[in-house]
Amino acid sequence: MKKTPKQLERYIKGISCHRRIEILDFLSKNDGATLDEIANTLDVNLKTIHEHAKRLYQAGLINKRYVGRGVAHSLSPYGKKIHDFISKFE
Repeated sequence: MKKTPKQLERYIKGISCHRRIEILDFLSKNDGATLDEIANTLDVNLKTIHEHAKRLYQAGLINKRYVGRGVAHSLSPYGKKIHDFISKFE
């Protein structure tokens, strides 16, 4: 099913920051990572990572799965497509 321009805008805005692109790239290699793992690896403040992950989730680019008291993050199907698209620029 073809996406509307409004739907495409949501995905594009979701990656409109270099930190969010870094998070997508990290999750492509580390499925199920927690925010602590992402923050430590990228050497970024946890609150900053939390805000960017929240925006990626709202854009439909990452999934959250509750595991006990923690939350595992992974790329959604559209997150994988966006990551593949971005990878072509490298």
